[in-house]
Amino acid sequence: MHTFQPYPVDLIEFDPFTKIGTEWMAVTVSDGEKTNTMTASWGTVGVLWNKNVACVFIRDSRYTKELLDKQDTFSLNWFEQEHQTRSALKYFGAVSGRDEDKISSVKMHVNHAADGTAFIDESNLVFICKKLSATRMTTDQFIDPSIADAFYKDGDMHTMYIAEVTQILAR
Repeated sequence: MHTFQPYPVDLIEFDPFTKIGTEWMAVTVSDGEKTNTMTASWGTVGVLWNKNVACVFIRDSRYTKELLDKQDTFSLNWFEQEHQTRSALKYFGAVSGRDEDKISSVKMHVNHAADGTAFIDESNLVFICKKLSATRMTTDQFIDPSIADAFYKDGDMHTMYIAEVTQILAR
């Protein structure tokens, strides 16, 4: 397998509706001792505060959130769309990292960017991200009340993390 290379942001062809919403991504974070990942299909990319940014939304109940709240960096990982990878992404979304090492369980491996940020070595596109803000969503923020009814009846809210994309790695 080829090694990862830095990829210039101005050359990337990236359809966020497909990459995030359909293909899904793995949000990966490490505290130095434990690395965890979770599948996400809600997120955005763009420009904010004169920086290239990615936004991810993580529920209060997720173990990844516990780790991410303590760390400055994380990675977003995309994969070739194969049956095995889709199965792994479903697993990452269904099993808690509190209970096991999900990455090893699906026979994948952790790698690290130059700044030490963990990412999944089997991915083919990685955004290295540095947190800029974290905003917990609350039901009183919704202008459309059907959002709260449809997605938050159990009170398990999301926190929106806005992060600068500091490096893109690709193979």
